[in-house]
Amino acid sequence: MTSISRSLRWLAAVPLALMLAAGAAAQSYPNRPIRIVVAYPPGQSTDIATRYFASKLSAAFGEGVVVENRPGAFGNIGTAYAARATPDGYTLIMGASGTHAMNPALYDNIGFDAEKDFEPIIATAFIPMVISAHPSLNVNSLAELIQLAKARPDKVDVGLPSVTAQLVFEMIKRQNVPLFGIKYKGSGEAMTALLGNQVPVLIDTVAASRAQFGKIRPLAVTSAKSMAALPDIKSVAEQGLDGFSVVAWNALMAPRGTPPEIRDRLAAEMRKILALPETAKALYDLGFEPAPPMDHRQLLAWLRSERQTDAEIIRSANMKAD
Repeated sequence: MTSISRSLRWLAAVPLALMLAAGAAAQSYPNRPIRIVVAYPPGQSTDIATRYFASKLSAAFGEGVVVENRPGAFGNIGTAYAARATPDGYTLIMGASGTHAMNPALYDNIGFDAEKDFEPIIATAFIPMVISAHPSLNVNSLAELIQLAKARPDKVDVGLPSVTAQLVFEMIKRQNVPLFGIKYKGSGEAMTALLGNQVPVLIDTVAASRAQFGKIRPLAVTSAKSMAALPDIKSVAEQGLDGFSVVAWNALMAPRGTPPEIRDRLAAEMRKILALPETAKALYDLGFEPAPPMDHRQLLAWLRSERQTDAEIIRSANMKAD
């Protein structure tokens, strides 16, 4: 046999060997702890949901699944870190609308490519925002807040712990509502400021705000309609701003290059978890809404659409990153 023939046979065997190795890796996966990066501080809505899913995955796999918080730069630091992780299925990230749809339109250099650097696994939840006020402000609805803001131009401060909150804020300001935004590093810091009346209004996720509803006054949710879990809180659209809808989301992702067999294994386990009645209840109790099921192709198309839509809104609202 010539050396050329031997080389050709060797090259032909390489893809098969790689396929067999990938299959073996998927069958034994996981055989050590998995970490899920959350690019936000503890207590942020993404963190809350991820800890729930991590506990369920740990029970399903019989391996530890831990949450690793890497906050900073509105999620860019932790997301860039996850993008550079070894694509072996042992480092994942709970992607968010902020990091994977809004930040690419807000920042010139975020340290990662939201589309090219990640492989989506499954959409987990939709996360409506809520506009809340300190009781001392003496407003009970969005209409009353708008009326107060117009009577006191640029005197009503609004806490903004995320880019999604900033998007809601800018869209309301476009209705000739003179509010003044104050940015915070995360939900915990922003809620502390609201509870202490350092800022009279806060825009944050329902998940991060709901536990304090007895101490703060929820005025409106940002989903198109009232949430099933909170029917008494009308949406922004239902209170006069027709067509208003801003909902954050989470999607479990892996670094680009993670074997598809491992991604499929993770997706299969997550689908089982999402199908549990207790998961639906947990998400509703947290202030989330379960994401609709999507296959991989649908998931890719949906994420691409979200990036395009958010980029258009950010440009039209003239939002700027600090």
